Amino acid sequence: MIVYIICLTVGLLFTFISAIASHFFGGHDAPEIGTGGAAEAGFDSSGVPGISFFSPTVLSIFVTSFGAFGLIFSKIGATQSPWLSAPLALVGGGIVAVLGFLLFNAMFRKTQSSSESRVATLIGQSASIITPIPENGVGEIAYVQGGIRYTAPARTTPGRAIPSGQPVKITRIIGTQFYVEATG
Repeated sequence: MIVYIICLTVGLLFTFISAIASHFFGGHDAPEIGTGGAAEAGFDSSGVPGISFFSPTVLSIFVTSFGAFGLIFSKIGATQSPWLSAPLALVGGGIVAVLGFLLFNAMFRKTQSSSESRVATLIGQSASIITPIPENGVGEIAYVQGGIRYTAPARTTPGRAIPSGQPVKITRIIGTQFYVEATG
């Protein structure tokens, strides 16, 4: 029973300390690695919003749930034996951790999706010039992505002028600057 109390206490303390520390220290200056450089994301280099199953968040959910289920099962007469309460606590903690993992990933995908995350898919997409691009200058393009019309500043790759209304293809994106070449 002491193991369950320790797990429950450590899990709750970790959660509390993480919440307080993230509020005061934020971690906003972390280098970009994988899922936004956030430590709570765990080891994942996909860049897709979400958390890894082995992230500190999911692991603390498991440890806390294991301790809570262990305490509950050790108080019930039929499951009082550690040979019954421990496996049941493992299963209960695993189920809660999986549910937490699925919940957080669903929440992150819904709240973090934006046009910014899809910019890499624009390479090769067609667009049209809405503000002429002067020679070695900057103009403006319009493109449609996901049924929504966007505009962006653009330059030509070889530095040539392109008049308004001309169809172009997006060749690369550096920062907020789009590089295009004429297709017609």
